[in-house]
Amino acid sequence: MLLAAQGLACLRGDRLLFKSVSFELMAGGLLYVLGENGSGKSSLLRLLCGLLMPEVGEVHWCGKSIKQDPETYLSNLLYLGHLNGLKDDLTALENLQMSARLADSLVDEQKMLSALTSIGIARCANLPVRVLSQGQKRRVALARLWLTESKLWILDEPFAALDAASIEVLASRLNQHMSDGGMTIITTHQDVEISAQSTQTVRLSA
Repeated sequence: MLLAAQGLACLRGDRLLFKSVSFELMAGGLLYVLGENGSGKSSLLRLLCGLLMPEVGEVHWCGKSIKQDPETYLSNLLYLGHLNGLKDDLTALENLQMSARLADSLVDEQKMLSALTSIGIARCANLPVRVLSQGQKRRVALARLWLTESKLWILDEPFAALDAASIEVLASRLNQHMSDGGMTIITTHQDVEISAQSTQTVRLSA
């Protein structure tokens, strides 16, 4: 299993954010996307997800352009942006149920409660998201990592707004994912130790 980026370039308006971005990511691999604010880190992640189109270059999954077979690619992908993607009027549990339906995933309520427990937010399962703190909202969004079977995780600042205990739990979950042969692409400003079978870095300049 392989994700490959070939000569990617991205424009925002008339400004070139980055060009000539290439890498290959194998099973068990971790890729850090680093750079200053405004360098295009989030844009690169969205491009890798197929949410943006590159000005130049292509993204391949298992030897095929993701444009050729987007359904197969998306079925193997979990993307968590720097926004949590939660509905404020729904409870934490209802948000996970909605995410599962959108992903055509069959996950029962007990597994969802177990996921919320793993990230230390089970006590808020039946509270509307609007009453939660930013750190609690982030943990609700991250609970999806305990429910997905996707091989490729693309995570934009997943450690933001988390306390030390939650950071440790999330790092352990990432370690397990890659130990199981999964792949992770991550942006972060925090120095968190993450283990992987291979680690590489793409550094963007503003």
